[in-house]
Amino acid sequence: LKPAAHALFKKLKDEELELLVQVVESRGAWESSCVLAPWGDPQGVKQGLPPQVLLCRLFRWPDLHQSHELKHLCYCTGGQGGCGDLAVLCCNPHHFSRLAVPETPLPPYLKASCGPSWPEHKNQRMEPAVTPSSRKRLQHGMRGSCWGSSLGPAPRHCSSYTSLSWSTIKDGCWCKLAYWEYRTRVGRLYAVHEASVNVFCELPWGSGFCLAQLPAAHRSRAVRRARSKIGRGLLLSREPGGIWMYNRSEHPIFVSSPTLSPSGACGLTVLKVLPGYSAKVFSYEWVGNRGGWQLPGEGPCDPHSIRISFAKGWGPCYSRQFITSCPCWLEVLLTQP
Repeated sequence: LKPAAHALFKKLKDEELELLVQVVESRGAWESSCVLAPWGDPQGVKQGLPPQVLLCRLFRWPDLHQSHELKHLCYCTGGQGGCGDLAVLCCNPHHFSRLAVPETPLPPYLKASCGPSWPEHKNQRMEPAVTPSSRKRLQHGMRGSCWGSSLGPAPRHCSSYTSLSWSTIKDGCWCKLAYWEYRTRVGRLYAVHEASVNVFCELPWGSGFCLAQLPAAHRSRAVRRARSKIGRGLLLSREPGGIWMYNRSEHPIFVSSPTLSPSGACGLTVLKVLPGYSAKVFSYEWVGNRGGWQLPGEGPCDPHSIRISFAKGWGPCYSRQFITSCPCWLEVLLTQP
């Protein structure tokens, strides 16, 4: 891949190279601007890899092969035709996630989901500072890695079923987040008004729902151990047709919702989403044909809800049968469209 990478670096502007250096060295810790590269194969390169596949393969996933294995993250604005130019596209390796694919044989939970590879909307991007050492640092770096807000007073103990009131729907948010530790909800509901939200454990992993700012009284060792694995957490985004989740942490995240189970299924489907992967976790179209969501052993749940457990799985394949047995989990309460 070295000849292809050098050929691509020669076509990038100095400010694009400097931004790429910052992104690679920080391993995507911060939301960054797009790195726009010319569309088309570099001359004299046999591999003929698209720029975004080339850089994602170099700096994140060595086993990546084709662009349809990738999905643009919601904050990327430089897809095909980005900035009004059909000849360039974004190749920032941390503007992409991998799409989970089914295992063979298929396990009790599914890891599959797919979606569009390119966004249709485009906006202006920020220009980074330029330094003369960008090309040299990138060339040396090719051997590198592959790899909120202040909320409520005291915790309250209540049942695992929560729903949104009409007053909530009227205030303009598309979802509210409830954070749980086992069967105890910690803090107040967090309202989400933007198109996407980060959920993370410790500052300074960005803006959004910071779990470290929630009350910490009577926290067990198991909860503290699970919370230590949340790290950068996840990105939850509302996109055309449904809700997507991107795992920003270094540990698996487990998720269930009414639309993840096949139609007519009586069992619970739990997706295991690996670090760096995205999955469509809720479909507005599918839920329109479903009634209430009945969970075995737990009773009825809101059909417009998503449940996410950090690092610990639950369901038929695990010792934990119910999500209320998980030390740290999130309930996403969606406003009905």
